[in-house]
Amino acid sequence: MTPPTGTRTSTTRQPRVAPPWLRRLGRYALLTLIAAVFVGPFLILIATALKPGTRPVYTFPPDLLPIPPVTDFLVEAWTSVPFARYLVNSLLYVVFTVPAYLVISALTAYPLARFRFPGRQFVFYAILSTMFLAPEVMLIPRFLVVSQLDLVDTFAGVILPGLLSATGVFLLRQAFAAIPQELPDSARVDGAGELRIFWHVMLPPVRPTLAVLAIFGFVNVWNQFLWPLVVLEDPDTYPVTLGLAYLAGTFGADSRAAAAGAVLAMVPVVAFFLLMQRHIIEGMSGALKG
Repeated sequence: MTPPTGTRTSTTRQPRVAPPWLRRLGRYALLTLIAAVFVGPFLILIATALKPGTRPVYTFPPDLLPIPPVTDFLVEAWTSVPFARYLVNSLLYVVFTVPAYLVISALTAYPLARFRFPGRQFVFYAILSTMFLAPEVMLIPRFLVVSQLDLVDTFAGVILPGLLSATGVFLLRQAFAAIPQELPDSARVDGAGELRIFWHVMLPPVRPTLAVLAIFGFVNVWNQFLWPLVVLEDPDTYPVTLGLAYLAGTFGADSRAAAAGAVLAMVPVVAFFLLMQRHIIEGMSGALKG
């Protein structure tokens, strides 16, 4: 039917939708920008450590291609201070702290998630409340306790305060609580004890969470600076973070050697992350298949 003369036909305009390739290009551009923000400082650090002495350190835009790359400052950072000793100390702190940290967090989170006993919620919230405290607040109480135990300037004095983490207890409690009750009940029917249920039934499903906590624990122990600075006196027990501070003070304004030391200290962290990332992916794929 033809509309009357002089009337305006109302039409609804459809909003223009960008083609899929343009939306995909925009997402890739955004992700590239975010990656550049995070990766850029590491590239600048590596370029500073590998630049020849004749090249300027601070340029704008940053010079990310050290041509030709040299290893003089890496060797200088390694030999000017007992860098190998600092790395070994940090590795010892990690080896003794992270496994014990995972075991204690799991043994603490498991009963809080699966058992019913008076005061369970109070204990959990008391542990959780420590997440809101700045590390500097706990510095003096920890030092007083370590002093009373005569652990100042010892490896144990650095390791013991980091064995219990509210973050680890919280994440593992949530992971244990998400496991169906039928799994431990079936194991109990088959005659398994609580320790066997914990080890063979409850721990395998939370392996991705344990891998994430292992990464967090490794990074925290490796990067800790303030607590070792307070509790340690002998330079032979210094971790690599204190060694980097000593290296930076040794060379003063020469940032190339300090950057080289930071690169050397970063290698174990990156290697450990890549190793544990594989376990995270395997654990998550296994959980999806199950």
